[in-house]
Amino acid sequence: MIVCGLKLTHDGAVALIDGDRLVFSVEMEKLGNAARHSQVADLAVVTELLAEFGYSPDQVDRWVVDGWDGAKYGQASLEADGEPLLLQLAPYRETEAVPNLFEPGHDGTLPIAGRPRPYTSHVHVAGHVASAYGLSPFGQIGEPALVLVWDGGSFPRLYHVDPDGTVENGGALFPLTGHAYAAAAHHFGPFQWDEKPESVNEDLSVAGKLMAYIALGTPNEDVITVLRAKFEELFTGDGPVAVGYRNAVGGFGSTSEPVLDHLHRYFGEVQRLVQGGEATDADVLASVHVLLERLLTEHLRSKVIDWKGEGPWKLCFVGGCALNIKWNSRLREVELFDEVWVPPFPNDSGSAIGAAALGRDNPAAPVAWDVRLGPDLKPTPRVPAGWSTTALDAGELGRLLHRTGQACVVLDGRAELGPRALGGRSIIAPAVSPSMKDLLNEVKDREPYRPVAPICLEEHAPAVFSPGTPDPYMLFDHEVRPEWLDRVPAIVHLDGTARLQTVGPGDGAVRRILEAYHAASGIPVLCNTSANLKGSGFFPDVASAVAWGQVDLVWSDGLLYRRDS
Repeated sequence: MIVCGLKLTHDGAVALIDGDRLVFSVEMEKLGNAARHSQVADLAVVTELLAEFGYSPDQVDRWVVDGWDGAKYGQASLEADGEPLLLQLAPYRETEAVPNLFEPGHDGTLPIAGRPRPYTSHVHVAGHVASAYGLSPFGQIGEPALVLVWDGGSFPRLYHVDPDGTVENGGALFPLTGHAYAAAAHHFGPFQWDEKPESVNEDLSVAGKLMAYIALGTPNEDVITVLRAKFEELFTGDGPVAVGYRNAVGGFGSTSEPVLDHLHRYFGEVQRLVQGGEATDADVLASVHVLLERLLTEHLRSKVIDWKGEGPWKLCFVGGCALNIKWNSRLREVELFDEVWVPPFPNDSGSAIGAAALGRDNPAAPVAWDVRLGPDLKPTPRVPAGWSTTALDAGELGRLLHRTGQACVVLDGRAELGPRALGGRSIIAPAVSPSMKDLLNEVKDREPYRPVAPICLEEHAPAVFSPGTPDPYMLFDHEVRPEWLDRVPAIVHLDGTARLQTVGPGDGAVRRILEAYHAASGIPVLCNTSANLKGSGFFPDVASAVAWGQVDLVWSDGLLYRRDS
């Protein structure tokens, strides 16, 4: 059975599962320096990508399209070989009409390679559940697990998945969509609006910046009390405002219901109540973060105990909110869960994988996969003008980084799945000077308080970080141990934490770079940040990195490209 999964809307992607194996998942933003969160613009790209991996559309047995915003149905507007196309899709989440998460919510035909192809569409949340469970350590060995989904446009929803494909629906934890996090930033701090736009749209880029910015503040219990009281008044209470909100907003996607208007009303009222107090904007935003974290853990704990008992349970956390490393770490501390897993593609970048998984006879069956199943590098046939090349293996690159203290773009093999550069599309640099964080933020045109993540040899991570447990996908935070704060200052965030990526044996060139750097320097840590144009996906080729030209070294496939002096 060969199943092609399509995510046509926000964070568009194409994925292919052949039998029980994920062959590829390619996100549109990783093609040709496309903009972050790009949609599928034309179905012609599906045929092109299948061909790159040795398949044709005629070999595909089933086509599955991810659902999208809407309570009754979703829509995708795109082209097919240049001709306009409007496809109807399943809605955002399960409904009375589509109660079973793993059953299709819509079917139709779509034109690919000049022929109409029958497709099914599942609700958007189902793709998150299927991708998280089927690729999780629990799904791999046939253990049941809880799956928590919290997306920008959905309420946090809890499911229980059995390896036979049975899904139980635990419902929503509370009626607040994930966009609440980013919406707060438009009322406090450096991202606030001077004047509310006529058309209220979410700004997804703010959420990651806010996660870094809150380290400048301190949570304030008085502010948290105000936030919680207003949350109950406007969202969960029995008064007319909260009841009206719940009648209007059901967590069916932010473009299909007026959720953002309600969120901005909430934070606007909070702003009026706390202004003039002692709390700074950074304190207020840190308090928002803590309130949402408390709501998540309190309601999840209560829901699990009432529904399933005290466990311990396995938990997958998925959806855009699972990019919040501090929430992930807090969930891992909840005593109900003996293991918490977050996939490297928790946001919609994994939705095409989930769609493909849903097309199988058992959507919960294990999927064999690797994190490096994105697009391969495009060739750079000529050495760009002003640059020269030298043969250099990965170990020699590690020693060069120690000798020179320079940053280097590393482009190695196929790209990573999901939004985190894990050594295949990275800028790697020594972490021994605090000025390196400033340099990397400067060349990437990022705010100076933004952190730079560390990569660390897995076996040495417990000595440098607490807890230092294996975290290969950079999705949890760890405290830097006091004795290492001055040794690797470039990767230490303002609050003493770091978004750690552990690098184990067999992790390719990045492992060999780290091993050689460690042998030369005595330090098992390097800086790692994504290699991309601002606002775009990862560099697709060496030529793009050279044209960007913000660092003097680019390494790929055993060749070092160095800017001529």
